[in-house]
Amino acid sequence: MTLSGRLAIVTGASRGIGKGCALELAAAGAKVYLTARTAEAGQHPLPGTVHETAREIEAAGGEAVAVACDHRRDDQVEALFTKIREAEGGIDILVNSAFVDPGIEGSAPFWETPLAWYDTLCDVGTRGAYVATALAVPLMLGRGGGLIVNVSSLGAERFFQHVAYGMGKAALDKLTRDAGRQLRDEDISVVSIWPFFVKTEAVLKLVEEGSQMSLDVAESQRFVGRGVVAFAQADDRMERSGRAYTSHELAEAYDFLDVDGSMPNGSTLPRR
Repeated sequence: MTLSGRLAIVTGASRGIGKGCALELAAAGAKVYLTARTAEAGQHPLPGTVHETAREIEAAGGEAVAVACDHRRDDQVEALFTKIREAEGGIDILVNSAFVDPGIEGSAPFWETPLAWYDTLCDVGTRGAYVATALAVPLMLGRGGGLIVNVSSLGAERFFQHVAYGMGKAALDKLTRDAGRQLRDEDISVVSIWPFFVKTEAVLKLVEEGSQMSLDVAESQRFVGRGVVAFAQADDRMERSGRAYTSHELAEAYDFLDVDGSMPNGSTLPRR
């Protein structure tokens, strides 16, 4: 229970990588606030709700608070942080994982897709991370060290699926670099994590429907979460602040494995 007494927020925690991060933080002893738009079954075509994630955490002996929140709505995000300030006094860890996918898998060239896809891909995943970070920092100051993790992607550096996707992820990594610079004297580290290929509900559904994607090199939903937990207690977290790391790089640096005891090797692609 290495994070006992710490307070974490994970956005986009109803499914996917966000859910995996929430499960790992709670398993390490942190109290976790979970946010997502999906509050009831049937609201989304994929399985998972923010309340189901909270119940899974509680069933495993952890502590979670589920909050339905649309990160495109600043008023809802502000209400979330007001609630936490009044109930908890502050926070220690923020994981920005919320993301909306308009269906970019196998998409046409960007000029043949709706212009609204730019907003869909960048509003929650990029702007939403900026808003949550700006509101979280005042609640982190003076608590003996904080951590902000942006779930980014190799798409920040290489082409992946859609132009707007890469633009959003590159901007997210720029947020990491510049916020990390300004927060260095406040003992708050900011990092981006690049997962590779993850066994999310969306990916598993595509495979079930006949996609030729191979799961042999895929990471579990909890692999990035293990990186977050390791980073939160790392002695060198401030030295590493402001940069992006693949999940595999963190696993090698902090000596952890995936939930099945393996070391996923898909994220070992060389950087450009």
